[in-house]
Amino acid sequence: MNLPLSRRDFLKVGSLAAGGLHLPGLLAAEGAARREISCIFFFQNGGASQLETFDPKPEAPLEVRGNVGSIPTSVPGIHFSELIPRCAKALTKFTVIRSMYSREAIHEKAKQYLWSGNRPGNAFLNPCLGSVISKELGPRNGLPPFVVTPGRDIATDSGFLGSAFDPFVTGNANVKQFSVRDLSLPSGVTLEEAQGRASLLAAIDGELERAERSGLIESMDAFQQKALDLIASPAAKEAFAIDEEPEKLRDEYGRNPAGQGALLARRLVYAGVRLVSVFHGGYDTHTDNEKTNRRIMPEFDRAFTTLIDDLDRRGMLDTTLVIAMGEFGRTPKINFSAGRDHWPGAFSIALAGAGVPRGLVLGKTDATAGEPAERPVSVEDLCATIYRKMGVDYHKNYHAYGRPIAILKEGKPVPELFA
Repeated sequence: MNLPLSRRDFLKVGSLAAGGLHLPGLLAAEGAARREISCIFFFQNGGASQLETFDPKPEAPLEVRGNVGSIPTSVPGIHFSELIPRCAKALTKFTVIRSMYSREAIHEKAKQYLWSGNRPGNAFLNPCLGSVISKELGPRNGLPPFVVTPGRDIATDSGFLGSAFDPFVTGNANVKQFSVRDLSLPSGVTLEEAQGRASLLAAIDGELERAERSGLIESMDAFQQKALDLIASPAAKEAFAIDEEPEKLRDEYGRNPAGQGALLARRLVYAGVRLVSVFHGGYDTHTDNEKTNRRIMPEFDRAFTTLIDDLDRRGMLDTTLVIAMGEFGRTPKINFSAGRDHWPGAFSIALAGAGVPRGLVLGKTDATAGEPAERPVSVEDLCATIYRKMGVDYHKNYHAYGRPIAILKEGKPVPELFA
């Protein structure tokens, strides 16, 4: 039978447009919580410079150290960049790894590598950490397990697991009267009407499925009701209601996407979301490295330290793993455009909470922050650590493309990060 409108087209136009349900099929994987550890990624999109953050080299030549100075931290003998004074003061609450390294130098591949722990190949795309956690641990309190703010990024792809495990996207929390599109219905459409349309769609769907069936359509069918449940949930609306926070606290986080995203992340993990990623861009400093860092580093410095303090004050830091990282570092030598280029050879990350030691600086780089000199930590080791903290068996195999595929092919948890 030749249909003028395919089943996929009908769902897209009839269900999503008419019902106003733009929520992707990401609320799958019902199941009991195995561990009550949440995770917040503060992702420095583009790759933050190790020299302008946690690993300055004040004794190096000018073309290496640049014009940015260094300052002492709250841990004797440890210095950070002068651009992150709050982090320097707060080091007694978190750990820095100075000896991270990667094997990918292109943004897209480096992010997929860091977010999955597996080097990208041509055969298939590995699911990211958030998607695996969604599948393995499922939702809590009726909320999405995996949320990103402000927007979607290639790093957060669900790969061969499928769209059911894609992240929930919040939009920019740093706007007046912030609201999440997928938690509201179009003007003039009541919840009862939307539920009625969903029931009608299900009836029509039964007649059309013989004509066309795909994994994507099945996911949309299975989780359409989940979308309606989320829209109807007072708990979900409350979790995203950042405007209920005191104005003073919002100012402390910073009135920018990074600060408000971090505050929203705190609300979400408190409500039950398992993993939230706050994407903060601008770190790809091929030109004007110093000027750009002087603009964006204060945003990071304020948001990251306020988040840690806020979680600690509320008694949430013990059950929330906070990680600040980018996809790689920057070149030790400043280029002819006053910038720093991609550098996977060595970079720094910061971690706090969930049993991570306080005041630890792990690893060491050489005199130019170009290569690990002591205690190198791989991308695979970092991902194994995250999975262990979250209670996910990363040795488990999925079955796709006719073969078993391990969640994580290599890597061991970093023992120093388990206090």
